[in-house]
Amino acid sequence: MQRQANFPGRVTLVGAGPGDPDLLTVKACRMIKEAQFIMYDNLVSEEIRALFPQDATTVFVGKAKGKHSATQQDINDLLLNAALSGKNVCRVKGGDSFVFGRGGEEMLMLAKQGIEVDVIPGITAASGCTSYANIPLTHRGLAQGCTFITAHADKTLDINWDALAQLNQTLVFYMGLSKTDMLMEKLISGGMSEETPVAFIENGCTPKQRVHIGKLNQLSTLKQQYQIQSPALIVVGEVVSIAEQMHWLTQLSHRQIQPSPLPQHDTKQLLQLTA
Repeated sequence: MQRQANFPGRVTLVGAGPGDPDLLTVKACRMIKEAQFIMYDNLVSEEIRALFPQDATTVFVGKAKGKHSATQQDINDLLLNAALSGKNVCRVKGGDSFVFGRGGEEMLMLAKQGIEVDVIPGITAASGCTSYANIPLTHRGLAQGCTFITAHADKTLDINWDALAQLNQTLVFYMGLSKTDMLMEKLISGGMSEETPVAFIENGCTPKQRVHIGKLNQLSTLKQQYQIQSPALIVVGEVVSIAEQMHWLTQLSHRQIQPSPLPQHDTKQLLQLTA
């Protein structure tokens, strides 16, 4: 392929976070506003798209299950051609480009063609959506770690389910909505308790966010009962119980709990202690 400009443009892979525009980093906002050519996915919210410069060329290249969408090769060709034409290109992805976003593939492809690539991290859905749902990914006494898993694969999921079920960690499944029966069966047969708390977080970090909580053996039932639609995360682990506690405490505080008065301290003594 012949270069279309003496000085090819640069490409910035921008993680746009899970939906709330206030979660964009300052650097991400700046690069978006300076872009001449923007390619964006279907998980980039309408509020974030409203920040795109009016004079920039914008192209939707989102993928959705069961719907016609651009192939990864189409996306690669478009990215490369835009950069070779000398444009300042932003590839805007929901969440973080390097967490199930194929950002690494696109970065390597461009680098092999001599295109300069910058990467701006974003808040991945597992972190942003669980925080908005009052579910900590780790919590002392409940989970000392967390694991992110994609339930989407071209062929079969190459996962050691027995090991995953016995980690005693928080598990967050991306793109697992169509595989709830399998997730239940694999985790329970691997040794995880049927009573393990689970949560669906639908449209996380947006005004449409919904959170539905139950047990592992209710996973498919919850999906059907509440007609949960993509995008949705599945969270499995004892940390989900924190959200239930927060809900109960919030309701209780509206009725009877009054905040305790702050203890009185000697300011000079505190300053000495922290010096």
